[in-house]
Amino acid sequence: MGLRSVTIMGDSKTVIKKCQATGMDKSIIGVVIRDIQKHSSRFQEIIFQFIQKSENYQAHKLAKETLEKGEERNLVGTERICNEKLLQEELARNP
Repeated sequence: MGLRSVTIMGDSKTVIKKCQATGMDKSIIGVVIRDIQKHSSRFQEIIFQFIQKSENYQAHKLAKETLEKGEERNLVGTERICNEKLLQEELARNP
C-alpha cells in the first residue's frame, strides 16, 4: 500500500497501551502484541490511539460482518479495502 505513516485506533485502552510499550508482554494476548510490534517496524511512524467504543462503530460492524462471512478485510479511513492476502503481498513487495 506504500504507507509510511499510520494511525491505528482501538477502543481497548489495555491493548493500545501494550502496543505502545517496548517491553515484552506476558499476557494472553502477548503473541498478538508482539506481532503488531514486529510489523510496526515497516512504517516510519506508527501511532496507537484510543477511541471511545461509540466512535468505533464502523470498525465493529465491519469486523462482525466479516467474521460472520468468514472473510478477512481491512478498513482504511472510512473505506473497505482489499483482502488480507492481497495486503500481505503488497507489504512483502514494499518493506
